[in-house]
Amino acid sequence: MKLLCILPVLLLACVEPAASSLRRYDSIFSFGDSFADTGNDIVVFAENSLVTPAAELPYGMTFFGRPTGRNSNGRLIIDFIAEKLEVPFVPPYLTHNGSFRRGANFAVAGATALDASFFRDIPGVGQFVLNSSSSVQLRWFDSLKPSLCSPEQACRCFFKKSLFFMGEIGFNDYSFAVFGMNITQLRSIVPDVVKTVSGAIEVVIKQGARTVVVPGIPPLGCTPPNLFFFPSPDPAGYENNTGCLKDLNEIAVHHNSLLQESLKNVRRNHPNARVVYADFFTPVIEMVESPDKFGLIQDVLRACLTGPVFFRPLKRE
Repeated sequence: MKLLCILPVLLLACVEPAASSLRRYDSIFSFGDSFADTGNDIVVFAENSLVTPAAELPYGMTFFGRPTGRNSNGRLIIDFIAEKLEVPFVPPYLTHNGSFRRGANFAVAGATALDASFFRDIPGVGQFVLNSSSSVQLRWFDSLKPSLCSPEQACRCFFKKSLFFMGEIGFNDYSFAVFGMNITQLRSIVPDVVKTVSGAIEVVIKQGARTVVVPGIPPLGCTPPNLFFFPSPDPAGYENNTGCLKDLNEIAVHHNSLLQESLKNVRRNHPNARVVYADFFTPVIEMVESPDKFGLIQDVLRACLTGPVFFRPLKRE
């Protein structure tokens, strides 16, 4: 279970300006990775002969009482946002057999902003980067549109009353790439990742979205897998206040800084759209620095079963 499973309440403060306005949202359309995936991973993983851990207990046990494909023991951030806006939980696009008029979730655990082909040659992890990148999710969205609205003007009116949640996405790009790149190389792909994210935002705005929430990425240097696989031989490689890896956290800070600058351009290009940046970085740092404040155990950086190395092959009878 992830450290970030407890972020929902904190993130709501980031989204509150959009939620508390006179505008009512009738639906939510969500993109991203495991921080937003409500069940697409079960299908995508099975298609690649893998089993997502989120398909089994203890995932889902504290709220749904069963695994739902969410990478959490309960609800995700997107679930709390849906509750706040009084709309149904956002159904996963690949498994839901009902209507998507109240929204659809295209997020997939392990998804990247960059296309999967970028990671294919990275030893040990390339095989786990599945074909569920932001461009793939946008194609799914495009294929769903005809069942929601037609003609184009009707779609603009429909999506004007929808909340678009664009991520978090980008975190996995760095988490996969770090297995084959040094810090300098990893930093060099940040502009491409950010450009891909901002490009996806432009796509949905041009199709009628008027409120878009865009999360940054959490601190890369605080994730248990990165702390385990990439320990620093030098004590100075760790932050004094958190014990997290300094270089990887600086990559996350760089990403979030470039993303916020990019969002300024998106706002200038689309003055009628509301583009809200959601901070995933600061709350996690606060949790690591002061775990007692949030009711957490002291060892908040302890590794748990998460990440690509724990994806299991699908059993064949």
